[in-house]
Amino acid sequence: MTAAPDDVRREIIGVSQALDAAGLMPNKSGNVSCRTAAGFLITPSGVPYAELTPAQLVELPLTATQEPAGGPRPSSEWRMHRAIYAARPEVQAIVHTHSPRATALACAGRGLPAFHYMIALAGGDVRCMPYATFGSDALADHAVQGLEDRRAVLLANHGVVAVGATPRRAAAVAAEVENMAGQYLDLLAAGLQPQVLSDEEMRAVLAKFEDYGRIERR
Repeated sequence: MTAAPDDVRREIIGVSQALDAAGLMPNKSGNVSCRTAAGFLITPSGVPYAELTPAQLVELPLTATQEPAGGPRPSSEWRMHRAIYAARPEVQAIVHTHSPRATALACAGRGLPAFHYMIALAGGDVRCMPYATFGSDALADHAVQGLEDRRAVLLANHGVVAVGATPRRAAAVAAEVENMAGQYLDLLAAGLQPQVLSDEEMRAVLAKFEDYGRIERR
Protein backbone atom coordinates (compact mmCIF):
# COMPACT_ATOMS: atom_id res chain seq x y z
CA MET A 1 0.00 0.00 0.00
CA THR A 2 1.36 3.42 -0.96
CA ALA A 3 1.85 5.68 2.06
CA ALA A 4 -0.35 8.77 2.18
CA PRO A 5 1.51 12.08 1.65
CA ASP A 6 2.76 13.87 4.76
CA ASP A 7 0.62 16.95 4.04
CA VAL A 8 -2.55 14.82 4.16
CA ARG A 9 -1.49 13.37 7.50
CA ARG A 10 -0.75 16.83 8.87
CA GLU A 11 -4.12 18.17 7.73
CA ILE A 12 -6.00 15.29 9.37
CA ILE A 13 -4.15 15.88 12.64
CA GLY A 14 -4.65 19.64 12.47
CA VAL A 15 -8.39 19.30 11.84
CA SER A 16 -8.76 16.67 14.58
CA GLN A 17 -6.98 18.85 17.11
CA ALA A 18 -8.96 21.94 16.14
CA LEU A 19 -12.28 20.10 16.52
CA ASP A 20 -11.12 18.69 19.84
CA ALA A 21 -10.06 22.13 21.10
CA ALA A 22 -13.45 23.54 20.05
CA GLY A 23 -15.21 20.89 22.17
CA LEU A 24 -16.76 19.14 19.19
CA MET A 25 -15.07 15.76 19.78
CA PRO A 26 -15.04 15.35 23.59
CA ASN A 27 -13.22 12.52 25.38
CA LYS A 28 -11.45 11.11 22.28
CA SER A 29 -14.79 10.71 20.48
CA GLY A 30 -15.31 11.20 16.77
CA ASN A 31 -12.93 10.60 13.89
CA VAL A 32 -11.49 12.21 10.76
CA SER A 33 -10.46 10.61 7.49
CA CYS A 34 -9.28 11.51 4.00
CA ARG A 35 -9.38 9.57 0.76
CA THR A 36 -5.98 8.49 -0.56
CA ALA A 37 -4.66 6.77 -3.67
CA ALA A 38 -4.63 3.49 -1.74
CA GLY A 39 -8.00 3.89 -0.01
CA PHE A 40 -8.43 6.19 2.99
CA LEU A 41 -6.47 7.41 5.99
CA ILE A 42 -8.28 7.58 9.34
CA THR A 43 -7.57 8.60 12.91
CA PRO A 44 -6.78 5.77 15.35
CA SER A 45 -8.94 4.46 18.16
CA GLY A 46 -8.48 5.72 21.70
CA VAL A 47 -5.64 8.20 21.17
CA PRO A 48 -6.07 11.71 22.66
CA TYR A 49 -6.06 14.17 19.78
CA ALA A 50 -3.50 16.42 21.47
CA GLU A 51 -1.06 13.50 21.38
CA LEU A 52 -1.81 12.32 17.85
CA THR A 53 1.18 11.74 15.55
CA PRO A 54 1.31 11.08 11.78
CA ALA A 55 2.52 7.52 12.35
CA GLN A 56 -0.61 6.71 14.38
CA LEU A 57 -2.99 7.37 11.49
CA VAL A 58 -4.18 4.17 9.82
CA GLU A 59 -4.52 3.67 6.07
CA LEU A 60 -7.07 1.15 4.83
CA PRO A 61 -8.13 0.01 1.35
CA LEU A 62 -11.75 0.51 0.29
CA THR A 63 -11.96 -3.28 0.09
CA ALA A 64 -11.06 -3.71 3.80
CA THR A 65 -13.21 -6.24 5.66
CA GLN A 66 -11.26 -6.25 8.92
CA GLU A 67 -8.80 -4.15 10.86
CA PRO A 68 -5.13 -4.50 9.88
CA ALA A 69 -3.05 -6.78 12.07
CA GLY A 70 -0.51 -5.00 14.25
CA GLY A 71 0.09 -1.29 14.65
CA PRO A 72 -2.48 1.31 15.75
CA ARG A 73 -6.13 0.30 15.54
CA PRO A 74 -8.28 2.42 13.23
CA SER A 75 -11.28 4.27 14.62
CA SER A 76 -14.17 1.96 15.45
CA GLU A 77 -16.14 3.78 12.74
CA TRP A 78 -13.80 2.82 9.87
CA ARG A 79 -16.60 0.76 8.29
CA MET A 80 -18.79 3.86 8.08
CA HIS A 81 -16.00 5.85 6.42
CA ARG A 82 -15.32 3.01 3.97
CA ALA A 83 -19.01 2.77 3.07
CA ILE A 84 -19.34 6.52 2.46
CA TYR A 85 -16.24 6.64 0.24
CA ALA A 86 -17.50 3.65 -1.74
CA ALA A 87 -20.95 5.17 -2.23
CA ARG A 88 -19.83 8.75 -2.90
CA PRO A 89 -16.81 8.92 -5.25
CA GLU A 90 -16.77 12.73 -5.07
CA VAL A 91 -16.29 12.75 -1.29
CA GLN A 92 -12.64 13.24 -0.37
CA ALA A 93 -12.86 13.69 3.41
CA ILE A 94 -15.15 12.75 6.30
CA VAL A 95 -15.51 14.23 9.78
CA HIS A 96 -17.54 12.52 12.50
CA THR A 97 -18.17 14.48 15.70
CA HIS A 98 -20.10 14.15 18.94
CA SER A 99 -20.60 17.91 19.13
CA PRO A 100 -22.84 18.72 22.12
CA ARG A 101 -25.84 20.54 20.63
CA ALA A 102 -26.12 18.55 17.41
CA THR A 103 -25.73 15.32 19.38
CA ALA A 104 -28.46 16.46 21.79
CA LEU A 105 -30.75 16.95 18.81
CA ALA A 106 -29.77 13.52 17.45
CA CYS A 107 -30.57 11.97 20.83
CA ALA A 108 -34.11 13.33 20.43
CA GLY A 109 -34.29 11.74 16.98
CA ARG A 110 -34.75 15.12 15.34
CA GLY A 111 -33.10 16.47 12.23
CA LEU A 112 -32.46 20.08 11.27
CA PRO A 113 -35.04 21.76 9.02
CA ALA A 114 -34.03 24.41 6.52
CA PHE A 115 -34.71 27.33 8.88
CA HIS A 116 -31.54 29.28 7.94
CA TYR A 117 -29.94 29.66 4.53
CA MET A 118 -26.54 28.54 5.86
CA ILE A 119 -27.91 25.03 5.99
CA ALA A 120 -26.98 25.03 2.31
CA LEU A 121 -23.46 24.13 3.48
CA ALA A 122 -24.95 20.76 4.37
CA GLY A 123 -26.74 20.53 1.02
CA GLY A 124 -30.17 21.18 2.54
CA ASP A 125 -32.06 20.03 5.62
CA VAL A 126 -30.09 17.62 7.79
CA ARG A 127 -31.76 14.25 8.29
CA CYS A 128 -31.61 12.25 11.52
CA MET A 129 -31.18 8.55 10.78
CA PRO A 130 -32.26 5.67 13.05
CA TYR A 131 -30.00 4.38 15.79
CA ALA A 132 -27.57 1.52 15.20
CA THR A 133 -24.69 0.20 17.31
CA PHE A 134 -21.46 2.15 16.86
CA GLY A 135 -18.95 0.55 14.51
CA SER A 136 -21.59 -1.62 12.84
CA ASP A 137 -22.42 -2.15 9.19
CA ALA A 138 -25.98 -1.06 10.01
CA LEU A 139 -24.72 2.32 11.21
CA ALA A 140 -22.62 2.64 8.06
CA ASP A 141 -25.71 1.94 5.91
CA HIS A 142 -27.73 4.56 7.79
CA ALA A 143 -25.01 7.16 7.30
CA VAL A 144 -24.83 6.50 3.56
CA GLN A 145 -28.62 6.74 3.23
CA GLY A 146 -28.82 9.93 5.27
CA LEU A 147 -26.06 11.57 3.23
CA GLU A 148 -27.84 11.04 -0.09
CA ASP A 149 -27.72 14.46 -1.83
CA ARG A 150 -26.36 15.96 1.41
CA ARG A 151 -23.04 16.82 3.05
CA ALA A 152 -24.16 16.17 6.64
CA VAL A 153 -26.35 13.77 8.59
CA LEU A 154 -27.30 13.22 12.22
CA LEU A 155 -27.12 9.68 13.61
CA ALA A 156 -29.69 9.05 16.34
CA ASN A 157 -28.27 8.78 19.87
CA HIS A 158 -24.81 9.23 18.41
CA GLY A 159 -23.59 12.34 16.60
CA VAL A 160 -22.82 14.06 13.29
CA VAL A 161 -21.18 13.00 10.04
CA ALA A 162 -20.05 15.62 7.54
CA VAL A 163 -18.26 15.24 4.21
CA GLY A 164 -16.28 17.55 1.95
CA ALA A 165 -13.51 18.03 -0.57
CA THR A 166 -10.87 18.22 2.21
CA PRO A 167 -10.81 17.54 5.95
CA ARG A 168 -10.99 21.30 6.55
CA ARG A 169 -14.10 21.66 4.43
CA ALA A 170 -15.79 18.68 6.05
CA ALA A 171 -14.95 20.15 9.45
CA ALA A 172 -16.50 23.48 8.41
CA VAL A 173 -19.75 21.69 7.57
CA ALA A 174 -19.72 19.86 10.93
CA ALA A 175 -19.09 23.14 12.77
CA GLU A 176 -21.98 24.87 11.00
CA VAL A 177 -24.31 21.96 11.79
CA GLU A 178 -23.37 22.36 15.46
CA ASN A 179 -24.02 26.11 15.25
CA MET A 180 -27.42 25.65 13.64
CA ALA A 181 -28.36 22.90 16.09
CA GLY A 182 -27.76 25.38 18.90
CA GLN A 183 -29.95 27.97 17.22
CA TYR A 184 -32.69 25.43 16.61
CA LEU A 185 -32.62 24.20 20.21
CA ASP A 186 -32.75 27.81 21.46
CA LEU A 187 -35.89 28.38 19.39
CA LEU A 188 -37.53 25.24 20.73
CA ALA A 189 -36.55 26.11 24.32
CA ALA A 190 -38.21 29.50 23.88
CA GLY A 191 -41.40 27.80 22.73
CA LEU A 192 -40.95 29.10 19.19
CA GLN A 193 -41.20 27.24 15.92
CA PRO A 194 -38.71 28.22 13.21
CA GLN A 195 -39.83 29.71 9.94
CA VAL A 196 -38.71 27.10 7.43
CA LEU A 197 -37.47 28.25 4.03
CA SER A 198 -39.47 27.01 1.06
CA ASP A 199 -38.12 24.38 -1.33
CA GLU A 200 -38.00 27.07 -4.03
CA GLU A 201 -35.89 29.37 -1.87
CA MET A 202 -33.57 26.53 -0.89
CA ARG A 203 -33.01 25.71 -4.55
CA ALA A 204 -32.07 29.35 -5.14
CA VAL A 205 -29.70 29.35 -2.15
CA LEU A 206 -28.09 26.06 -3.18
CA ALA A 207 -27.50 27.48 -6.65
CA LYS A 208 -25.73 30.47 -5.12
CA PHE A 209 -23.63 28.15 -2.98
CA GLU A 210 -22.32 26.32 -6.04
CA ASP A 211 -19.27 28.61 -6.08
CA TYR A 212 -19.41 29.66 -2.42
CA GLY A 213 -15.88 30.07 -1.08
CA ARG A 214 -14.31 29.48 -4.50
CA ILE A 215 -11.24 31.51 -3.49
CA GLU A 216 -10.68 29.31 -0.42
CA ARG A 217 -9.65 26.08 -2.09
CA ARG A 218 -8.81 24.28 1.11
